[in-house]
Amino acid sequence: MNIVAQRIPLYLDLIRWNRPAGWLLLLWPSLGALWIAAGGFPGWHLLVVFTLGTILMRSAGCCINDVADREFDRHVKRTAQRPVTRGAVSPREALTLGAVLALLAFALVLTTNSVTVAWSFAALAVTLMYPYAKRFVSMPQAVLGVAFSFGIPMAFAAVQATVPVQAWVLLVGNLFWVLAYDTEYAMVDRDDDLRIGMKTSAITLGRWDVPAVLAFYGVYLAIWSWVMAPLHSVGWWLGVAAAVAQVAWHGTLIRTRTRDGCFKAFRVNHWVGFALFVGVVLTY
Repeated sequence: MNIVAQRIPLYLDLIRWNRPAGWLLLLWPSLGALWIAAGGFPGWHLLVVFTLGTILMRSAGCCINDVADREFDRHVKRTAQRPVTRGAVSPREALTLGAVLALLAFALVLTTNSVTVAWSFAALAVTLMYPYAKRFVSMPQAVLGVAFSFGIPMAFAAVQATVPVQAWVLLVGNLFWVLAYDTEYAMVDRDDDLRIGMKTSAITLGRWDVPAVLAFYGVYLAIWSWVMAPLHSVGWWLGVAAAVAQVAWHGTLIRTRTRDGCFKAFRVNHWVGFALFVGVVLTY
């Protein structure tokens, strides 16, 4: 029992339990899609399934990502002390934990319908692909954008047993939000990533990184507003106004490209998603 008790803090560190911003970034668009698909409150069952499933899959993704990046992470200031990187948790141990978490998430998906179950395999494939995209793709944040947005079509599948065009439009919009906040994240590690040969959007965009981030935010807000505008909801536009105010603030945080400023902008990004989620809820 003592051994188990000693491992638990390491496992919690591995899945970033004390940093909920990561799973909140996945949660708000997924819940927003649930509300849109259902035309209102989707019911407690789906709310619990998608909330717990999001937490579990994000935690599993951390395990996979840390194993894949362990040789790179030791050369990056921000990641050098991660449990797998420093040898406190073995790669096999981390992958086992990730597999258990993913299976628990899949068990939740099995309580929905066959269409959602089928799409969950595609979501898993993209999740597994992302850690390795950083070696070959000049903007791997786009791959992450698909992975972090897959809760949207799955939400529609769970409610409607189909994935309409509307779901894919929302996914594309959300992808641009991921590009925005993960580019801010990549700006934190740009010097280290250049030194070790990692590919990121911050490196690819170069001196255009700040205007690109703001443009990504703009496309995200425009696409989701295009979907929601026909409902003529004051509540939606209040949510958009709150999100725009935050984006303007983020612009001030990242304009000098300091590590602290860029990291702070990334860490508080879930409030942008929360603002739009509130807008969706107020609409219905």
